[in-house]
Amino acid sequence: MPSMKTNRSAAKRFKISGSGKLMRFKANKRHILTKKSTKRKRNLRQTAPVDATNVKSMRKIMPYA
Repeated sequence: MPSMKTNRSAAKRFKISGSGKLMRFKANKRHILTKKSTKRKRNLRQTAPVDATNVKSMRKIMPYA
């Protein structure tokens, strides 16, 4: 049986944490940064866990993660 392929766009956007959770990067950190506070920009740097409703489909497109 052939091996399953990982969705490459998803592999670049999501990482697995040490405890096995699927982590995502936060939005709103690309442009128009002058009006955003330093605190807000700093908090956008951290990763956040993927919502539980999306985890099942994400695991399907990233079988080896």
